[in-house]
Amino acid sequence: MSIITLTTDFGNKDYAVGAVKAALISAISPLQIVDISHEISPYNLTECAYILKNAYLVFPKGSIHIIGVESEQTPENRHLAMRYNNHYFIGADNGIMALLLDQHRPEKVVEINIHNNVVTSFPVLDVFVNVAAHIARQGQLEVIGKPITVIKEIKELQPVINTEKNQILGAVIYIDNYGNVVTNITQKLFDEVGMSRNFTIFARNEKFRQVYTAYGEAIDFTIPVGKRAADGKKLALFNAAGHLEIAVYKSNPNTVGGANTLFGLSYRDPITVVFE
Repeated sequence: MSIITLTTDFGNKDYAVGAVKAALISAISPLQIVDISHEISPYNLTECAYILKNAYLVFPKGSIHIIGVESEQTPENRHLAMRYNNHYFIGADNGIMALLLDQHRPEKVVEINIHNNVVTSFPVLDVFVNVAAHIARQGQLEVIGKPITVIKEIKELQPVINTEKNQILGAVIYIDNYGNVVTNITQKLFDEVGMSRNFTIFARNEKFRQVYTAYGEAIDFTIPVGKRAADGKKLALFNAAGHLEIAVYKSNPNTVGGANTLFGLSYRDPITVVFE
């Protein structure tokens, strides 16, 4: 059975998601479709890459991942099919593919060239579905595209290390459902630069001098429930994806707020780590 995942910024109000699923069902059998997310912020490439990169590894090898974010074909936005880590990715050459690779090399990338047979303003439906069906039939990538070796990279949201190697300048790349703020600073980079030195994390007016590995680590559970200040405690931690995250314990954006609103943090805002 073929497994196709969908990651888009289509939302669930319009017909787009349903139409893509219907086309996949018509083209591939047997088939299992999994929605990773359709709530990517519009055209937010780094958010899409963060979500997909941390989800696809759980899927079986050979799974096919359709990416519907900034997918319109233009002279500056080619369509690609990529095989990496024994998974297939179909999307645009807008920087998402490079973020998924995380500086590793893909097994194969082709520039999709079946567009002469398709007139479309909805490439995910009219192009990507056909490419997914070809791959599901064990078709070779070279049949639907020409091999390429260079793809577009997004440089602007990469962490920057100063020349003295005592500071990392990062940025917010994602805000989750709880209002927790995810940065582009990974635990691997943090450890490599920090070398076990003391540090201070600056997030607007907030400072953090300790990083946890779980939300509950910030709470002293030996103190009786009625006496400890648990809900609303601010903390920094390395999340399950290995990224530095600024959070509020048991936050609720609909009531007390999350780290993003309480600390005034938005997408692309700077997060700085200074080592002593």
